[in-house]
Amino acid sequence: MKTKYILIFTFVLNLFSISAQELALVRENGVFGYINTSGEYVIEPQFEVAKNFSGNLAAASQDKKWGFIDTSGKWAIQPEYDKVKAFHAGFALVLKGKQWSYIDSSNKTLTTPVQEKYYDFNDDGIAFFRVEKKLGLLGTDGKLIIEPTYDVIKPFVDGYARVRNGENWGMIDKKGTVTIPLEYSGIGSYNSTGIWAKKGETFGIISNGEFNMVSGVDKIWDFNDKSNLTYARSNKKVGFIDNKGKWVIEPQYAKVRSFSNGLAPVLKGKSWGYINTKGEEVTGFIYKDAEIFSADGLAPVKSKKLWGFIDKTGKLVIPEKYEITAGGFSIFTKNNLKGFKNGLARVKLDKKWAFLNVKGEALGNKWYQNVELFVNTNQ
Repeated sequence: MKTKYILIFTFVLNLFSISAQELALVRENGVFGYINTSGEYVIEPQFEVAKNFSGNLAAASQDKKWGFIDTSGKWAIQPEYDKVKAFHAGFALVLKGKQWSYIDSSNKTLTTPVQEKYYDFNDDGIAFFRVEKKLGLLGTDGKLIIEPTYDVIKPFVDGYARVRNGENWGMIDKKGTVTIPLEYSGIGSYNSTGIWAKKGETFGIISNGEFNMVSGVDKIWDFNDKSNLTYARSNKKVGFIDNKGKWVIEPQYAKVRSFSNGLAPVLKGKSWGYINTKGEEVTGFIYKDAEIFSADGLAPVKSKKLWGFIDKTGKLVIPEKYEITAGGFSIFTKNNLKGFKNGLARVKLDKKWAFLNVKGEALGNKWYQNVELFVNTNQ
């Protein structure tokens, strides 16, 4: 009996690992396919154009028409559309002729009251809904969550969105409930640690429903999930504050980037180096540019034109010979990572792209025309 349960448990685990695999879009010999985190082709290169998976479907093109493939590379929705966008919360925007519409994964059209512009659903199942320059919220049931009420609604972050009417900013949740009153002249993106805001000309941090003023500041950046500190600027110098608006590291740097893994890159004079949360220098100020540390404990740096990776002691563990950013192909979006994620980093060498592991070895010893970041197909 015990053996039977072990076999069942093993079977379930195998099913989960198959359904939850991570895939990356790559281009080889002019066509697109998908690899797994072992560097093996799960879907052989065969598509004229293709996009990242969003959930278990990815947009792909054939004969200048768009459809969607599943994780085996088979057409889940035949290529019949002129344009398509990614699936979110079970729905994707598609264009046929001059008409946009929402479809689900079975290619069934969602009936909605949209008459003007169509907006993508986000992963929470919310889309903007516009009528005569006012915005509301639409749900995946095709019904309005809130009527068009606001002049501006910014994209949701962790279930909350900035909104504006006239000159006043506030914040709403996924149900459209106002969580921060519209009484600020500016406001940052939601973060559970704190949210920067501006009343008149005064900056501060909203935390636990209170506005904590920060005197003498002319800019505050958003908190992120990697640190309980964010950075602010005073008298043209940048330092770090907590969610009470208190200076933890006095403003003294020309530029800084976020703390991550306990370290932050900062610019002093014309060179970058790293400090810890006490403001102590961990590396020399010797870099032309420097990015944040990943959870893997490595950060991209460059002394001249090309990038390498250092560990948290400042030791160069992967030589400075790679590019880590590029234009074109739409592979680099605003939030794309420049360093390691889950043990892999995307780099370019001699006009070819690959994923490096933390030892500096190319995944599968393979280099491609282009590569996208890995995405979880079970999301």
